[in-house]
Formats: sequence, C-alpha cells, structure tokens
Amino acid sequence: MAHIKPRYYNNFLSILKNELLIDHIDIELTERCNYSCIHCYINKPENSSNLQAREMSTAFIKDVLRQSADLGCLSVRFTGGEPLLREDFIELYVFTRRLGMSVTLFTNGSLIDEELCKLFNEIPPGKPISISVYGMHSQSYDAVVARHGAFKEFWHGINLLIDHDIPFTVKASLLPQNKHEMTEFETFAATIPNMSHGPSYSMNFDLRARRDNPQKNSYIKSLRLSPQETLSVLSRNPEKYFQGMRQFAKKFMGHPSDKLFSCGAGYGTCIDAYGNAQMCMLLRHPDTVYSLDPEKHRQNHPETDLSALEYALKVFFPKTREMYATNQAYLNRCAKCFLKGFCEQCPAKSWEEHGTLDTPVEYLCEVAHEQARYLGLVKEGEKAWRLPKEIWQERLKSFTEM
Repeated sequence: MAHIKPRYYNNFLSILKNELLIDHIDIELTERCNYSCIHCYINKPENSSNLQAREMSTAFIKDVLRQSADLGCLSVRFTGGEPLLREDFIELYVFTRRLGMSVTLFTNGSLIDEELCKLFNEIPPGKPISISVYGMHSQSYDAVVARHGAFKEFWHGINLLIDHDIPFTVKASLLPQNKHEMTEFETFAATIPNMSHGPSYSMNFDLRARRDNPQKNSYIKSLRLSPQETLSVLSRNPEKYFQGMRQFAKKFMGHPSDKLFSCGAGYGTCIDAYGNAQMCMLLRHPDTVYSLDPEKHRQNHPETDLSALEYALKVFFPKTREMYATNQAYLNRCAKCFLKGFCEQCPAKSWEEHGTLDTPVEYLCEVAHEQARYLGLVKEGEKAWRLPKEIWQERLKSFTEM
C-alpha cells in the first residue's frame, strides 16, 4: 500500500492553532449522470457537451481543494450527478489524497472498474465508498434508473469492490418499483462489513434543486411516500424510533422563531458543478450562493485579501444566515411551531417547492405532524403552531424525560 504524504500541512497546522474553519467540504463534480433516475433532483444527460463545457475545470477544482486545505479541511465528498463521469476523476482523487484529505465517493457503482479498484487499493479513500441501490432485481432496478442492463452494471461494480476488499456502504431510495424489496435489501446490507448500522433510505424525495423541470417535479411528488407510509417505515422498530426521537428532541426541538436558518447551512459548503459555493447541497437560490470565480471575487470585493472560499464562509454565509422570514404564511405557522427542527421545512425545501426561502411546504408539515401524533407530541386534529407555549413545552418535557 502506497503511503500518501500530504504536500500541504496548512490544514493540520490550523487544527493545532485551533483555527479550523471547515473540516469537510462537498464538491459536486458534475450534474451529468449515466442514469436517468425517475426520482432524481439533479441528474442531467450524460453526453451533454454544453454542460460539460460549463463544468469546473481540473485546475479550478484543484484550486478549490487547495483553499479548502488552507482552511483546515480534512475530508471531501465527491458527488454529482455521477462523479465518475469526469475524465479527470483519478487526477482529482490523487490530488485530494495528497493534500491529506480523506475522500467519500457518492456513486451508483456502475462505472467502478479494475483501474479504479487498483487505485483505491494503492491509495485508499480514507472513508467507505457510498453506493446508491435502486432495486434488488433487474426489473425494479432498471425501471428506476430508466436504463436497460443497469442492474448488471451495478452488480459488476459491487463485485469488483468486494473482490478487491474495498470498503463500501449502501443506501436506498424507496419507490413504488422497489419498496417491496426492503427486507431483501437489508439482508444484503447486513452482509457488508462496513455497515455497522442499518442502511439509510430516501423516501420524501427532493424536487429539482435548479427548478428546471416542472413536469418532473410533479412526477417526483407522486413517488413520495405518504405521511402514513413514512411513519410506518421510520417506526418499524418502535423502541429504537422513540429513543432516537427523544435524543433528537432534546437537541433540536422547541423555541421557534422567524429566523430562517436554524440548521447547519452555511457552516460548511457544497461547491456545485459550475464553481458556486452553496450553503447546503440543495439550496440554489441566487441570493444564497457565492461564485468562487477568482476574477468575479476580486471585482466584487477588491478590499479583501480573503480567498473566494474563505470570504464565502467568513462573510457571505454568516450574513445570509441572519435572514428572517417575511412571508406571512410562514410567520403564522412555521415561526410559531415547536416542531421546527423536527420538521424538514427549511429554506432549501421552500426553494425547491416554491422558488422562495420562506413558503411553508405542506407535505413536510403533514409528515412532521403524522410523526408528532404517533410520539404523543400533538393530538388528533391539533396543529402544533396553534398550541399555547405552556402546553407544548410541557409535552416536550414529558416526552424527552420518558
């Protein structure tokens, strides 16, 4: 096994000096994908030359990686689209590892080959590869990804990782085509050495994050599990579900407000395929993204000596995080709801659904209330935002102390 000695020590020195700014960064290498998954919020055509021409260059991505290392970054997640479509993936991977950062690769697994496996053996990623699974049989799998023969490609990649003893994990999307295969999928996942806990699922699917396809958005909505189905999946192990939700409630529930960002958005960043720093992977509202193009950065802020990435993290994102809701529907509901934090309502979800930062998403509200009723936090017919403060505080206290 080759030893990768970091060529840049700024990230480690930052930790020693307690100057760590970010410990992780997400980089979306491309929006293009060799699959056309029916539920995907981002995928674009694999062979689109127009998109490929707009994507970050190899040199640009390397510069972003250097800036990240200078800010203390220790790990990178390469995602997409399908990141392995990038012809320079190996070059970027080796460069990242030589910076001393571990790599998490999000992939559908179909493009894993012998060359990549040899590379991963010689230069281990540092984190298990994350594989998305869309079905346990060719009929379900190929139907989800809309590609004949995809199931065989997927299993070829999986078998290569197994044969080369390369650590990986799996996650799944619950769709009408495959949701009857949950037990079979979990039995398979249990055989994977790096799956120390049960696999994760996507089921309340995100809409197109660039708001570029209303027709597909309508179809994605039709694929979501109902609030009742969502609860059924989450509470299959009631004791474990209650325990997890009590711990979650202690940390995140209560004290609603009209401040938009109560999550971790903007404390780290996701770089999209075209060189824009986003507060999170889903939030692409133009008022919340910052271009990392050096020329644009210098033109817009000639007074600063901060790099574009550092400026985004230290100046632009903190300022954006101070935004407050102005939509009256949000102020009347979400800003008064003690389920805020438990509910997935956030600026990114509002952007996907409505093109704003502060419009309530009814579906998410229904999912949150379905769970809250099961947990005893609200009663049948109640809306959490209408409960007097003394009532919801007492219920929350009783729930967390059970």
